[in-house]
Amino acid sequence: MVNNGSPSIKISSFLYLLQEGTGQESTMSSVSAYYNGKTVLITGATGFMGKVLVEKLLRSSPEVKAVYILVRPKAGQSMQERVANMLKCKVFDRVREDWPNFHEKIKPINAELTQPKLAISAEDEEELLTRVNVVFHCAATVRFDEPLKHALQLNVMGTQRLLELARQMRNLEAFIHISTAYANCVRKCIEEIIYPPPAEPQKLFDLVEWLDESIIQDITPKLLGEWPNTYTYTKALSEYLIQQEKGNLNIAIIRPSIVGASWHEPFPGWIDNFNGTSGIFIAAGKGILRTVIANNEAVADMIPVDVAINLTLAAGWYTAVHRPKNLLVYNCTTGGINPFFWGEMGQYVMSTFKRNPLEQAFRTPNAHMTSSYLINQYWITVSHKAPAILYDLYMRLTGRKPRMMKIINRLHKSMTLLQYFSTQSWNWSSDNMNMLMSHLNTEDKKLYNFDVRQLHWSEYIESYCIGAKKYLLNEDMAGIPAAKQHLRKLRNIRYAFNTTLLVIIWRIFIARSQMARNIWYFVVSLCYKFLSYFRASSTLRH
Repeated sequence: MVNNGSPSIKISSFLYLLQEGTGQESTMSSVSAYYNGKTVLITGATGFMGKVLVEKLLRSSPEVKAVYILVRPKAGQSMQERVANMLKCKVFDRVREDWPNFHEKIKPINAELTQPKLAISAEDEEELLTRVNVVFHCAATVRFDEPLKHALQLNVMGTQRLLELARQMRNLEAFIHISTAYANCVRKCIEEIIYPPPAEPQKLFDLVEWLDESIIQDITPKLLGEWPNTYTYTKALSEYLIQQEKGNLNIAIIRPSIVGASWHEPFPGWIDNFNGTSGIFIAAGKGILRTVIANNEAVADMIPVDVAINLTLAAGWYTAVHRPKNLLVYNCTTGGINPFFWGEMGQYVMSTFKRNPLEQAFRTPNAHMTSSYLINQYWITVSHKAPAILYDLYMRLTGRKPRMMKIINRLHKSMTLLQYFSTQSWNWSSDNMNMLMSHLNTEDKKLYNFDVRQLHWSEYIESYCIGAKKYLLNEDMAGIPAAKQHLRKLRNIRYAFNTTLLVIIWRIFIARSQMARNIWYFVVSLCYKFLSYFRASSTLRH
């Protein structure tokens, strides 16, 4: 069990109160000071949010004692190889410059969340049980279409196993779980509370244990009910399970909405994956994506990754030092505080990529949003599938492997999964987030800024798009003039194609019909009269 009266907790609380009493709150960071000397355990450290969490923790609290990370072999890479690749990532450039030996603080542990007792060796387990002070549980499968059995094993059963380990830790002060703001997306108004689960977790564990995977796949839609995918479904189950099995642990749950590129830290626009909106932005910038089903007036609740991590670290400090009586949930969202709409997002993305085009674009960027299924299907046929078929035909004729139709199909799958979130809005309360902000001193509000009222969306989206260009596609900003020249070439090709198409239509339809010719002459005559009138009006004004 957790030693709630451990000396380290009392000392941390005393230091915090001492700072408040001596007026040091404006010059010292209570959050940074808290983590100095602590031993932290992080799951999901090789993921997007996990890397930003590790980097921020090491940079803001350089005296942190150790950062244990649970890592499993994956895709033919050993644990050591995955950690080595992670540490080479650009996200660590800033901390590498300040603290060249930062990697010495990171202690990888070979573990697998889907296995009993996390498949941790007895020696590693004892080390964790005696040393860890704070746990950040970021590991999860974020795939919307993950098979239910695997999503349950990782997102729910993995959380249960980690909780079991945490309850045995002798000096644990806080356990922070990363959930999602969409865990309860079947509700329109979402409070910072734990809601009843969609099903009893243990019954689902028993079900997937003995049922064949093909049967589980067949009954998944019925099990999900109103939940749109296995990700949100299993996150809802995880929250309930934590509430039921937390024991005496001091726990907080963070619910970020759609996590996007960094706002400021470690540098603007950093992103390392094509998930969610990132892949959509790039497809639009490349001119591949031309139509999106979205409600222009629905709130696009996006949260920069560094905002989510700053809130997570601050919540870890507050949970350990203040030890709230009840489990606190933090809705880490922007819609209720600084709303941003899907229609605005489309405009900002398009204008950014026209000013800062991607290299070797397929077509000029020109994506449109519509809430009409029929209109969307029309543009998919005309602007997605037809050009893809023609391009693949060209590739075959030139002896190369066709690939555009495969890209289009993958894009349509992503768009279908995103459609649930881009066509409606939710209202999240943010009382706990506001309460936490009020407990931060002046220095903490600067170092751990999660005040989204300061976020300017047009600047952020521009930074996000440029970050995708630089960090995902590895494109140099010096190549923008050449990219603009390429766009001009594509425009000329489009104009030539449209002119040719018009001539063909004329020859086939209009030139052969007297009525069509009369209509055509009437339209041309009307246009000529309008231009003549406009020219005469301009002359009179001058």
